[in-house]
Amino acid sequence: MVATINNFGGFYSTELYVHEARMHGGIIEAPCVNTSFNETIIIGKHIYLGFMFLHGLEVKTIKKLLLDREEHGAFKSLDDCIERLSISVEQIAILIKINAFRFTGVNKRELLWEAHLKTSKTVIQDHVINLFETKRIDYKTPELPSSALEDAFDALELLGFTLCNPFSLLEQTVVQPLRALQLPKFKNRNISIEGYLVTTKNTVTSSGKYMHFGTFLDYDGNFIDTVHFPPVASKYPFRGKGIYTITGKVIEEFDCITIEVVTMEKLAVIQDPRYSDPPPKFITNTNRRIG
Repeated sequence: MVATINNFGGFYSTELYVHEARMHGGIIEAPCVNTSFNETIIIGKHIYLGFMFLHGLEVKTIKKLLLDREEHGAFKSLDDCIERLSISVEQIAILIKINAFRFTGVNKRELLWEAHLKTSKTVIQDHVINLFETKRIDYKTPELPSSALEDAFDALELLGFTLCNPFSLLEQTVVQPLRALQLPKFKNRNISIEGYLVTTKNTVTSSGKYMHFGTFLDYDGNFIDTVHFPPVASKYPFRGKGIYTITGKVIEEFDCITIEVVTMEKLAVIQDPRYSDPPPKFITNTNRRIG
């Protein structure tokens, strides 16, 4: 799975291969300035996503960070990183937002505040070794708590997917108790189930009408396959990435369980807490395997 992730996946997106690694016991870690490399690596059961997956993080920044870490050892703090790496505040902010400085134990909002105070918004010159180290001004930063929900939206922005269960981002709690593993018990019956869209395959019938095949993940992270015949495909189209309530008939062909969709509705997600006041609540459940 790690090798496939580093190859940017295959038929599916990187997100799904990360999910599969998790389903097989892997513990997914966001990039860390002291552990991660350009590519994704595996240490025991811990899988550290590579810097190359961070949108907006420049190649020269990654090279500079890895070279300095190899020559001078692990970074001790945000200040230490700022002192050793001559990079802009925009680049350091990407690393902070993805929690790459979580080893410091300092809230990332406070780290962002410090970064903006201690670095310039313009790209600064490469670090020059001085005879005497200049002591940085120690600013008093206010208490700025952040939440797991903000982490989810930061990851969505920087990685293209969250590192938590996407069902946790729904505006309303999932109400359907049905799961993918239970579908064989409902053959030839109509059911409703929630699924997180993974991918779609579009095709054309002999009469020239469009129909679709869908692949979803259920609440527990198991696959749901769907078929959308032309009348349903035109009336209930896919509306992008997200979680849908799928209603249809469970059918079995060649030992494969599929839902012949009758209706489909995309569910609303909560407002981005980084731009809302007060922030919405984060739904947690330790039994959720998808996130």
